[in-house]
This record gives sequence, C-alpha cells and structure tokens, in this order.
Amino acid sequence: MSPAEPFPLYHPADARRAFSSDDVTRRFAKVAMLEPGSQVLVLGCGPDASAALVLAREMGCTVMAGDTDESHVAAARERVRNQGLGDRIEVRGVALDSLGLPDGAFDAILIPGRVLYTLKGTMSVLRPLLAKRGRLGMTFPARVGRVVPKAAAELWERRLGAPLLLPRELLMSLELGGFEPESAETLHDTELDDYYREVEASLRPTSGPQASSLREELALHRESNGKASVSYAFLVGRRKEPGEKPPASRDRG
Repeated sequence: MSPAEPFPLYHPADARRAFSSDDVTRRFAKVAMLEPGSQVLVLGCGPDASAALVLAREMGCTVMAGDTDESHVAAARERVRNQGLGDRIEVRGVALDSLGLPDGAFDAILIPGRVLYTLKGTMSVLRPLLAKRGRLGMTFPARVGRVVPKAAAELWERRLGAPLLLPRELLMSLELGGFEPESAETLHDTELDDYYREVEASLRPTSGPQASSLREELALHRESNGKASVSYAFLVGRRKEPGEKPPASRDRG
C-alpha cells in the first residue's frame, strides 16, 4: 500500500469548502444536541470562521476555533472581534500532530470541509478530546460510483494511503474507531461541479507543487462528464464507550 500524501490535503485558502455552509453547521448542531454553553472545537476553521460564528451566535456555544495557517487565524480573530463574539470564541493556531488540548473537553468537534488527517488518524486523534456521547462531524473523500476509473482510484489511493470507501464503509470505519455512526451525506453531482469550479478559480500559478494532486483531481473530475464516481462525504458519529450496548432498533423489530 502506498503511503499517504502529507495531510492536510491541499485546499486553496480563499476557495469555498465542501460542507462549510451555515445550513450544514446548523444540521450538525441539531444532531449533536448542542445548547447554550456546549463546548465545541472547530478544527480547520478557515479565515472566515463561519462555523464557529454560527455555533456561538445562534446556539450559544463556547467555541475554540483552530487552524494551522497563521494568516487564517489572524483573519478569523478579526472577524470574531468585528462580530462582538470574542467572549464565546477563542481562535488559536494549532499543530495537527500535537493539538495540546485536554481529553474529554468538547461536546462536539467539527471539521468543516477540510481533510486534515487520514481516516484512522481523525478518529484516533480526536476521539479522546470528546466528552462521553460527544459528536464528531468530519469531511472525507468517498466512492460514489459503481465503477471508479483506474486513474481516479490510483490518485486517491496515493493521496489517502488507502483505497476509497463507499459512504456506508466510511460509517463502518467510524464504528471500528469507537463511534456510533449516525449519518453520512455526499455532494451530489451539481454541488460537486460547483465546488470544483470555485476551487479551480482559486488556484494560482504560485500555488506550487502542493497543488499538483488537486489539479489532477480537477482534471479527472472534468473527464467524468458530470457523473462523478468520487465525491466528498460529511460523516457524523457519536463517541461510543467500550461495552456500550447498541441502540434500540428503530423499527421495534
């Protein structure tokens, strides 16, 4: 198995991220049963810190918004200050390999539209930070077509260090990682087209070699003629404890 590319996967700073809309944030907050005073970590908050702002302003959460890019951190701090939410949102720079955050500190962790770690890495790094029954919302590439072209399969295996998984297989991986899988949604073809169009418009010649795989991803998507075999999924899982009984059957059967 080929090793993964360096994480986080490259994404232009000013491009819209998948699953970063306010509506997605609100849906995640509802599933996570967030309420005033809930402690939330938004990881990879971006320069607009939009998810953190929604959670603090509309749900009354106390939010730690973190990003690896200091320019994003500075821009996010300025936006939080302009919104008058500095008492509810702390913005800080983070190192993904050493977050330095206390175990069990957060009722929810949200990664809005970025792929920051490998799939197993996301779960192993972030699960300890969640309080019991805390929720994780994360973005990850997913296989959505019945047949994935060889070039696309090889590209994604090279990027991720593992084969692409179907959404249901990603949920099974969440379960193996210590979570009760709750939901998975993927970008449909029109949404994916719009996403890639904005990403492509944000790429610059100065983006350098770190953007080479993203350019290849864009080229392969154009070759799909509007019918994607690979998309992005947003997964939600609840921290599950060892020995915890499975949830009751919803059909009472």
